[in-house]
Amino acid sequence: MSVPFTLAANTEMVLRKDDSLEGITEAASMGLEAIELFDIEGADRTAVREAGEEHGIDVAASLTVGVAGNTGNEGRSITDPSLHDEAVADVERSLELGQELGTETLIVTVGPERGELPPGAEHRAIVDVLREAAPAAETAGITLVLEPLNTTVDHRGYYLDSSYEAYEIVDAVDSARVKVLYDVYHQQITEGNLIENIREHAEFIGHYHVADVPGRHEPGTGEIDYENVFEAIGETDYEGFVGLEFHPSGSPRDAIGTVRSLLG
Repeated sequence: MSVPFTLAANTEMVLRKDDSLEGITEAASMGLEAIELFDIEGADRTAVREAGEEHGIDVAASLTVGVAGNTGNEGRSITDPSLHDEAVADVERSLELGQELGTETLIVTVGPERGELPPGAEHRAIVDVLREAAPAAETAGITLVLEPLNTTVDHRGYYLDSSYEAYEIVDAVDSARVKVLYDVYHQQITEGNLIENIREHAEFIGHYHVADVPGRHEPGTGEIDYENVFEAIGETDYEGFVGLEFHPSGSPRDAIGTVRSLLG
């Protein structure tokens, strides 16, 4: 199978390297072309960018900071309308850090559902933050990708679990630099219907993550037919990165080899 996208491995979760520079070296030794980071603020961004250029490794994506990077079920987040200004500022600060790092994608996570708010308030709060931050993303040349997470296994209490709601948010923001991160692992747990979803909503998807179900190990270890999923992604002419975000069942090198085998 010939696919137009590029694999990117998370340095901490997949490559098991807490040091970003070691992660770049390890990725290069495996013949990968890109990595992903969790902590853009804590990374030595200049050193990472230079090491990436030296080894031919792109930084595919990293998580945004502060209010715009909450993956949990409590705390300050962009689902809180009273934190609008802080959330926008954190997204804009993330864009500045992203430019220093040399990445073209930043992952926005929305934080907890807030039962004290009226229905629709969190949805509107997310739209308002992304709409106001979109011009800065357009100027920076960086795409913000909004990530739904499953609330059954990994992220109980997180607000956004539906890819369909994520598409509605992105449609309302109406910027070429605001898209959805479609995480195949999370959406298999939440809603299934993976291939039809990918085909029908390709215009809204700006990044992918993959892992298998159950266990969040590498594709090929669980119930998802990843040969067909990868083929479906390729058929949409998606030319970006597919981020590997899983816990290897054995060695990272063997796990990445398994993923490659599914690509033909």
